[in-house]
Amino acid sequence: MSAPTPARPADRQARALRLGPRTWLALALVSAVGVAGFGWPFLAPPDAAVNAHQGDAPWLFAGLLVLLVAVVGAALSESDLGAKAVAMLGVLAAAGAALRPVGAGTAGLEPMFFLMVLSGRVLGPGFGFALGSVTMFASALLTGGVGPWLPFQMLAMGWFTMGAGFLPGPDRLRGRLEVWMLAAYGFLAAFAYGTVMNLAGWTFMSSLASNIAFDGDDPVSANLARFVAYCLATSLGWDLGRAVITVVLTLTVGATVLRALRRATRRAAFEAPVTFGDTPR
Repeated sequence: MSAPTPARPADRQARALRLGPRTWLALALVSAVGVAGFGWPFLAPPDAAVNAHQGDAPWLFAGLLVLLVAVVGAALSESDLGAKAVAMLGVLAAAGAALRPVGAGTAGLEPMFFLMVLSGRVLGPGFGFALGSVTMFASALLTGGVGPWLPFQMLAMGWFTMGAGFLPGPDRLRGRLEVWMLAAYGFLAAFAYGTVMNLAGWTFMSSLASNIAFDGDDPVSANLARFVAYCLATSLGWDLGRAVITVVLTLTVGATVLRALRRATRRAAFEAPVTFGDTPR
């Protein structure tokens, strides 16, 4: 009699996109490009040529869209995803894109963020980055929000969703404690998303129009103070609305959505090994 196969924990999550070496490299590459794209005002010296030609930057940064899509596609290909995982990516991206127009961005009420947090938690950081980026791209096509800001939105949403996959206890932490942890992460990450996205537009304000606009002739410390003032004056209310709706939805329906996502992941059996039994004689 053969020994019984150890039972797999019922709620152990299978991650659709594993973080192999090439996936890590791809994510590190696109994140490095994203940091440079968002943070060039603080990374470049005041007398750098990039500051003198900041008006050309939106067209240069729009090329990030092509690079971002290429890197995400490479990560998906390297992970050797099956049809079920690609289908789940499409379904969740479509659901997130459909949720975005519900609040129409009014006062920052964007319900898609809570779905990204829960999906990143269940499906892992690699799948989360791909899902966040693809969802933002799909929602831009749906709402007509395609522009030079789109690659920045894709990067920021990819980071936002990926971060949920790095939270502790992915296989053991369950119940109200997990939901409260995700709500806290969603609250903080909603502000982080808004702050990062402010960098995409703040640098292109004319310094003559406002005393909180980016000024390439000022040192980094002065521009950092201007940026903080810009965030407080322009986006604090929107970021607060996004954070509150994310927390409310996570606390009210988060547990149900988590169970549904985990059930779907187990049934898809993304990581189920292929075994061959003895051929009967």
